[in-house]
Order: sequence, then C-alpha cells, then structure tokens
Amino acid sequence: MGKSIVEGKSYSFALRIINAYKYLSGEQKEYVLSKQMLRSGTAIGALCREAEHAQSKADFLNKMNVALKEANETEYWLMLLKDSHYIGAEVFNSIEQDCDELISLLVSIVKSTKTNISK
Repeated sequence: MGKSIVEGKSYSFALRIINAYKYLSGEQKEYVLSKQMLRSGTAIGALCREAEHAQSKADFLNKMNVALKEANETEYWLMLLKDSHYIGAEVFNSIEQDCDELISLLVSIVKSTKTNISK
C-alpha cells in the first residue's frame, strides 16, 4: 500500500516548518516561539507515521487525535509569530493554509475512525 495523503502532506509540512525554524533562529534570532513551532509542526507527521502500525483502531484514533492537537498547536505558534512580526503575512498565509489543510484531513480521519469504531 502506498503512503497516505495525510502522511505525505504532513511530511512536506514538517519540511516547511524546519525551513521556517532555520530562518527564524538564524536570521531573526528568535528561538522560543520557533522552537515550539518546530516541535509541534514536526510531531504531526511522526504521529501519522506511528499510526500506520497502531496496535488497534483505538490506538490509531488516539494517535490521529494527538496529531490533530499538534496541528492546532502549530497554528497557534504561527499566529503568534505573525502577530509579533517575526514572519510576514505572506509567509504566514502560505504555511497556515497548509496547516489548515492538515487540520481538515485529520478532523475527517478522526471522525470517520470514530464512526467505524462505534459500528
């Protein structure tokens, strides 16, 4: 079976987050908010990858729920970085659009998994 859409998108998103972190820590000398963004932004893909080999449907659901929480947290850090003027609106809008797409995918996965478990 090939890689899932969410796994591919979360991996690409993690790479964008890593590059944003490099810029923020190197050019902007911002370390605290960007480190939080790096942690949560890269955790999304790691959790999706873990879910591939979940021990049960409940374990899969738990990992996807945590990935959703991490995506939501990443969006929060991105908003703080924009509103504190460490990143511009154009950069924010681009990354935030990808983050919103991941959130939507994860919400859909969580909802459908909950429905399948309850049947």
